[in-house]
Amino acid sequence: MIPNESSQTSLEKKQKVQAAGRSRYIRSEGRWGLLMVSPYLIHFLVFVAGPLAVSLYFSFTKYDMLTSPQWIGLGNYQQLFQEPLFWKSLWNTLYFAILFVPIQTVLALILAVMLNQKLKGLKWFRMAHFIPVISSWTVILYVADSIFNPRFGVANSLLVKWGLDPQQWLNSERWVIPLLVLIAVWKGIGYIMVLFLAGLQSVPGELYEAAEIDGAGAFRKFRSITVPLISPTTFLVVILSTISTFQAFEQVYVMTGAGDISSAGGPRNASLVLMLYLYREGFSFMHMGYASAIAWVLFMILFSLTLVQMKMQNRWVHYN
Repeated sequence: MIPNESSQTSLEKKQKVQAAGRSRYIRSEGRWGLLMVSPYLIHFLVFVAGPLAVSLYFSFTKYDMLTSPQWIGLGNYQQLFQEPLFWKSLWNTLYFAILFVPIQTVLALILAVMLNQKLKGLKWFRMAHFIPVISSWTVILYVADSIFNPRFGVANSLLVKWGLDPQQWLNSERWVIPLLVLIAVWKGIGYIMVLFLAGLQSVPGELYEAAEIDGAGAFRKFRSITVPLISPTTFLVVILSTISTFQAFEQVYVMTGAGDISSAGGPRNASLVLMLYLYREGFSFMHMGYASAIAWVLFMILFSLTLVQMKMQNRWVHYN
């Protein structure tokens, strides 16, 4: 019995030593891991989590960035939902999204299918379609102005030549949102096209060969093979496009105000979108508490739309 107890005691000591060694190793690995991710954690806390928490607090206060915040509870949200300009900006944003998302998605897919063919010179065409993506909105402004300027633009010159009445284009309440959508599609379609190209090039060529053997035409192959197999890419494009429309600011600010916030969103607030409304209230009128409330309402709208899209993806997105 004594030798057995001695060996058992020795085994327990060995296990304790091994457990202590593993514990020290885990703690050491944990410290090194925390050290490696600390730059990101600091960035997240200082520039993401911190501002989010502060803006949430400001949304319940009256704050003008010059005096101390005054707690008013849900006052900003009550004022927001009673403000006609908020509903006007929300409708303008929804109108922008309803036009922009399907038009950009469909046109980018058509371009990607065309540029996915094995023909000479396609790299130059791809580069040409991507140039607007990397161009600033200031450059886009000058290009758009040369086309849609009411006095000397190419568009009105063509209308007059064809015997039609010239239009005010970006100065027209009727045309300003459709034109902003057209310009935004032209600028961003190259990026979406690249995403679709990546999805198209992942489709196995054997499926097209089998479909050709069965007598399927080009449209049938596109509908039955291409569209289902790139549906995850399409879903990603729809999500990104929806988010970008609700965050639209720079294009409206530059195209309708030429950098002047007092005239941006015109004419007569016909192109006033939520982000521009938020910027105007927060940085022009110094209503930072009210602007924070707008930001959180915008977040909840985007969050809800994303949840709905995630819920509906099972009906048309195929991952296998």
